[in-house]
Order: sequence, then structure tokens, then C-alpha cells
Amino acid sequence: MDILDFSKNHIEQAQKIVLMNYNEEREIVTNLPAISNVPDLESFADNGLGVVIKDGDDMLGFLCCYKPWGNAFDSKASGTFSPIHAHGAILKNREAIYQRLYQSAAEKWVKNNISYHAISLYAHDIQAVNAFFTYGFGLRCIDAVRPLTNFEFPSCGGIGFDELSKTEVIKVREMRKLLSQHCGNSPCFMVKSTENFQKWINRAETRDSRLFVATKDEKPIAFMEVMDDGENFATEESCMKNICGAFCLPEYRGRKISRGLLDFIISRLREERYESLGVDFESFNPAASGFWLKYFTAYTNSVVRRIDECALHN
Repeated sequence: MDILDFSKNHIEQAQKIVLMNYNEEREIVTNLPAISNVPDLESFADNGLGVVIKDGDDMLGFLCCYKPWGNAFDSKASGTFSPIHAHGAILKNREAIYQRLYQSAAEKWVKNNISYHAISLYAHDIQAVNAFFTYGFGLRCIDAVRPLTNFEFPSCGGIGFDELSKTEVIKVREMRKLLSQHCGNSPCFMVKSTENFQKWINRAETRDSRLFVATKDEKPIAFMEVMDDGENFATEESCMKNICGAFCLPEYRGRKISRGLLDFIISRLREERYESLGVDFESFNPAASGFWLKYFTAYTNSVVRRIDECALHN
């Protein structure tokens, strides 16, 4: 077996492995959309941070990542991310292949002062999950999906559901602030500085998304935000919409209001002929995990490892 730098000559074989791995997950999570093409990998060949394992002319696996960025996860560290289309491996000996790939790739990453390593894996790929968990990674984010089938339960008495217009997004600003505060608490500890929070809320209020709300006496008490795409290439399929944010005021929780709002969204999207609804959330947010995993099926686990800074100067 040979370990080589990932180059443009490897792209065609790598894309075949990406599609094969995606279809493996789709056999289990049948609500994932069918795809025939995967994203272009040329940028990963250009940045020099990827590796490939070959046995003669046959590719066994590859592992690439995006160019690094500073202040990863609002830290002082530089980080990178390998999405589900930037790596893959054949089924036989997959765990060992991934471990060898990461050992080689991580050496490059650390030499480039990248100490936050994040990788998105398919949730049901036990070999891949074991490979990275064994090598010090922990779960951070989950992508999940569900069909657009409605729930069968009585409507929430006195609660209305609606979609806000673009000029009404300010109506959920206070709930966005409460959501940010919630994410800063234990066990999430996703604390934003005042400056970063302002940048985040400015982006949220100006991006191309749809806001659905539950109301009590015409006042919004819960919201869910929906976008065309999410955190991976599968979410970009035209038949799929994706939830990118949600919050319910604490005093209204436990009354199935969020479930009712989700049901309202499903009804709207079905009328518009969409087929699937996705969501991404932090695994260590107990409120989010507890809600979304009741109604959606996980199909990715994004795992993260933080390298000790002393290794950067070794």
C-alpha cells in the first residue's frame, strides 16, 4: 500500500468512493435524496492537505479537508473541516484505512498549525466512527432527515402558526438572543462574545431563509428557520429543505407547540412538492437532541478533536 498526497489525478476514483459511501448510508436512511453526482474535489487537490491510500492502481481511501481558518469554534485555534464528500474508504478494512489516513493527514495539518480537526461521518458507518473515536475524536454535530409526513395529534389549543414575511424577521430577535444564551450554558458552552453575537444575528436576519412561528395572542412564542441547503451536499438537492434554527420560550415548553409548528411546516412544504426535511444540531445540546431525534433519523455524525498546542511547536 502507498500513501500519497491527494492530487487531481485521484479525483475520479475518489468521487466513485464518495458516491458508494453515500449510497451505503442511504440504504439505511431511505429518506435521503437519490443523487447521481458528488461535488467537485479540485479545491482539495489544490490545498495540499489531503492524502490517499492506494494498492497498485486501486484507491482504498482518501481524506481531504478545507483550507484552515482562525478562531475555530470561537476559540483562538486554527481549524479545518472534512465534509462527507472530502473523504471515503472501501468497506473492507475501512476502520484501519481511516486510521492510517488520519495519521498521515493529521501530520500535515499540525505542521500547518491546524489544531482543531473536524470530520463529518455517516452515522451508521460503524467502522469509520470507531476509527475516529479511537483516535481521540468526540461527537459534536448531527445531521438528520425525515419524510414530509404529518403527525396525527390534536391541534394546540389557542396557539396559531404562521410564516413571517421578510420584513417581520425582527419579531424573533429576542428569541434568537435567548437561543444564543441557551447555547452558552452547560453542557453546550458555546459562548459568543458581544461582537461575534452581533455578527451572527446580522447574518441570521439578512440571509435567504424562511421563518415559521407559533403565536399566542398574536405574539411569537416559538420559531423554526428553514433554508434551501444545510451542512452537506445532500441537503442541496432541490427536493429537500433544511431547518437551521429553532427555539421555544421556556414557559411554553412541554405543550407540544414545537411539534405543532413542525407539523405546520411539513404541511406547507408538502403543498410545495418537497419530499424531505433535514435538520442539523449540536449533539451536546440536550433540548435539541431530545426533540429532533424523536422525529428525524440521524445520518451524519460530525466529530471533533482538539490537538494540544504544544504539538504545534514540536
